[in-house]
Formats: sequence, structure tokens, C-alpha cells
Amino acid sequence: MLITEKEAKALCQKILGLTKADDAQVRVISGAQTHQRFAANSFTTGGASENTSVALTVWIAKKKGLATTNDLSDGALRAMAEEAERIARISPVDREYLPTLGAQAYRATGGYTAATEQAAPANRAKAIAEIIAAGGKDSMQLAGLHQAIDTATASVTKNGNFFYDRKSRVTLSATARTQTGDGSGYFSRSHFDAAKLDTAMIARTAIQKALASRSPQTLDAGAYTVILEAQAVADLLRILRFVLDARGAEEGRSAFSAPGGKTRLGEKMFDERVNIISDPAHPDAPDAPATAEDVPAEKLWIVRNGVLESLAYSRYWAQQKGKAPTLGPVLNTILTSSAAPVKLDEMIASTERGLLVSRFWYYRPVDMRTLTFTGLTRDGLWLIEGGKIKRAARNFRFNQSLIEMLAPGAIDAIGAPERVSESENNAFPMLMPPLKIKRFNFSSQSDAV
Repeated sequence: MLITEKEAKALCQKILGLTKADDAQVRVISGAQTHQRFAANSFTTGGASENTSVALTVWIAKKKGLATTNDLSDGALRAMAEEAERIARISPVDREYLPTLGAQAYRATGGYTAATEQAAPANRAKAIAEIIAAGGKDSMQLAGLHQAIDTATASVTKNGNFFYDRKSRVTLSATARTQTGDGSGYFSRSHFDAAKLDTAMIARTAIQKALASRSPQTLDAGAYTVILEAQAVADLLRILRFVLDARGAEEGRSAFSAPGGKTRLGEKMFDERVNIISDPAHPDAPDAPATAEDVPAEKLWIVRNGVLESLAYSRYWAQQKGKAPTLGPVLNTILTSSAAPVKLDEMIASTERGLLVSRFWYYRPVDMRTLTFTGLTRDGLWLIEGGKIKRAARNFRFNQSLIEMLAPGAIDAIGAPERVSESENNAFPMLMPPLKIKRFNFSSQSDAV
């Protein structure tokens, strides 16, 4: 069971009482995880785990020390406090130290259901058995992971702030492979409410993609018009939560830097229909009501009608620049269109020649100053000709700048946002739409299926 708010507060105060440091913060993370893996149309591994860990950060004469433990006995907590203080005394001065926060007001953002925390293993097993049976009807090999994760996070500062939040997430990812190995389909979705995860739809979509991706044709590498499904968009744009940082931009280390220590704030960098928002209280993708620094999180427009409107300011950098600290896209990331959304079928019908991309894999940076990345298409790539999907295509490696991909004039159509997580991690909730991009750069062919 997750630690309750009352229990978390008492534990934090107990730990604070063990240190005489000038300033201190205690953070508690309580987690419960259950999972079931399946592969080759069989159940493989399943399990459950619970853990509560605490971290104590102290400052002595502005020197910082940190120690952690998941042993909550009195002796272990005292040893943790002594270790944090010992580290602080031998550390250099923390030049970016700011006093810990005083009392803050946080709004509830939702995102927790007892149904997810208490999900019955029998219900999960039944859902997976039905997935395997569905694959068997089409002679498919099914594999995947069904996972439920529940967390409770709390922190207390010596200056009087207390924060507590609970979150749930249930995820199913499914991969379907043809018996001959020439077709593969992948689909994944998550929700905070286990009752709203459509496991049958996830399996059905993965199977359909595998059937449609058989006998792929080899195409020449080059620039293609592409239609990116929401999963592919999430795989590409997951990086936004890490790069829209004011300090990096102002120090000239970012795609959002401008000459002379300036930034591209206020510049129309993107297609005029593009809006990028971080909203931790969004009902479809709720996230934490606080930043990693426990600053209260509010809805923030990052890009509005193509114009870069906000960058993330940490507490330290905000103080240096005389600004207020901001959330930035460090929590959920939402991309919407200022125009009416275009359906995926309409995007396909309007394409004379192009490619439909299901998802990307092994996504890695090439040049962070232009946000150029490389990676592979996987589990479904199709050639479109004359407004129709003609045949499956062999996979490609790509090299593409995200700035160029979203630039004015680069986007042909934007769909309706869907709740999706990037496929390499599945940890962060995003609302991403399918996109039709006029020119996307594929650098070489790939033998991946």
C-alpha cells in the first residue's frame, strides 16, 4: 500500500528532527508496481513490488549533502541524517543554493484511482489470455507487457513547505509478429484509470498492423512526405520536456538561443497552427501539481500559434534573471492545432505519394543546437500512392531536425491529440496528434522489421 499523506508528513517531520543543518529538505517516494509479461503466445513473468525510500538533503554553511535509504527504522534514519551532514561538511559551497521553499499552495490535479492500485491479477491474466487468443486466430506471435504503477510523493522543507501527491498509471504494450517474421505491429496505450484501458483495442490494432506490414517493398532513401501516427509524434517530441530550458537558451547552448545571449522567445519558430502546452491538471493526462523543485505547477503556453512564448526557468536561474520560476514542459506535454483537426484517413486521401509511419525506435540526438535526431522506423511503415495505402515498405533510418519539421510551411495537416507515451519508456503522459509533414529525411534503409 502507498504511504498516506498523514504517514508521509509524520515521517518527513521525524527525519527533519534528526538534523541540525542550516537548511534541509526531506523527500519520500512510495511506490507499488505489478506486472505481467507475455511472449510467444505464453505468459512469461509476473510480479509485484512495493518500496518506500526517503532522501534527505541538507545545507551547512551553504554546502550540500544528500543521503538516501529505504530502511525506515530509527537507526537507519539517524545514520542517513549523519551521512548527509558528513557529506555536506566536506563538500564545496553550493554556488546555486537557494533557501528551501516556505509554505506553498498546490492544486489537486487528479490522476490517481484506487481501482488501478488494487487491480486484480486475475483480471490482468484474463485480458492477456484474450489477447493471445486473438493473435492465434491470425497465426500471430504476441508479446508485450501489462503494468500498473502507483506512486505517492511527499516532501517537507525546514522552512515550512509540505507537498503530497498520488498518481496511477496502467500501461499495455503489445507487439504482434507474423509466423514468417516478415510483418510486425506494435501498439501501446496507458491511462491512470485501469477501467479505461482498452486492452482488446490495443491488441487488435497491433495485429492489424502486423498483417498489413507483411512482404515490405524496398524503397530508396531520401526525403518523403510523411504521415506520422500519434505514437510516432510522441516518440519524436518526447525530448521537448528536456530542451525548452531558459538557461540553456540564454547561455547559447540551445536550439532556442539567439546571438548576444538572447533567446528566440517571441519568434514564430513553428507552423502557425502549432500550440504546445503543459497543463498538469488536464483531465486526460494529469501530472504532478509541482515541479521537481516543488514550485506549484500551473498551465503554461510554451508555443502559441507557432510563436515561442515560454521557456522553463529554474528557481536559481529565475533569481539570476529577475524572473519568476516557471513550470516549463517538464511535466505533461500537449500539442494541439489552432485549426480544426484533420482525420488520419483524410491525411492519407490527400497524399499523392508519401509514407505512413507507425512509430520510431532507438531515437538518439545528432545535433542539439538544431534538435536533429536519428532513429529507425519500426513495426509498420507503408507507402501511400494516389491517396491510398498501396503496400508495406522496408524500414528506414532517419536524420531529421525537429525545428525544421515543425517550422512554418513544413506541416500539411494536424490531427486531434491522443493520450500516448513514447515507446522506449512509456513513463510520461503526453497528448499528441497525428501529423502530416511535407518533407521528412530518411538517410538509409534498415533491415529492422
